[in-house]
Amino acid sequence: MSGVKIKICGIRDRAALDAAMEARADYVGLVFYAPSPRAVSPREAAQLAELSGDQIDRVGLFVDAGDAEIEQAVQAGRLGALQLHGSETPERAAQLRSRFGLPVWKAIAVSGPGDIRRAHDYAGAVDLALFDAKTPKGTLPGGMGLSFDWSLLTSYRGPLPWGLAGGINPDNVADAVLVTGARLVDVSSGVESGTGVKSPEKIAAFARAVRGA
Repeated sequence: MSGVKIKICGIRDRAALDAAMEARADYVGLVFYAPSPRAVSPREAAQLAELSGDQIDRVGLFVDAGDAEIEQAVQAGRLGALQLHGSETPERAAQLRSRFGLPVWKAIAVSGPGDIRRAHDYAGAVDLALFDAKTPKGTLPGGMGLSFDWSLLTSYRGPLPWGLAGGINPDNVADAVLVTGARLVDVSSGVESGTGVKSPEKIAAFARAVRGA
């Protein structure tokens, strides 16, 4: 499975950041969504950016955020990409990509085949579709450890590069990649010892599982 990109999302402190870099993850995710237990402030993002420098790419996660909020986060975290996890339309995604000149990832909440097909709507507007499990109404849009039927992706040949999120962890990520053919895996709660608390051991185990299956 060489070549599968790894993103560790919900990084909040130096220990988690160091663990992600030691595991040679390709990306860390910084959550700019206040209701999330993994949220960071612009000040905290700036500190993490200072610590990591050019050693790893930082992706900012947003949920229906305004331009000013995103601009502040981009500057503070020196972000390399924007991940949209709300109800952002293709038009909104394209606007943000144009304004900030950064790659845009769009999370697609999946519970059935029709949701997979929604990724086609974002062709030309975003750079990557991230298939994630649909969460219950009224809950957070991600980071809850839920997964979907990975077989929905076995024959997917969409117009966009794509990644897999939702319910993956060190124990099942190898199977997830083998079943779906994902070229990027995005993990958050699956490498935690408690809500919002990253486990360096689980981060290392996750990376080993991706690379060594």
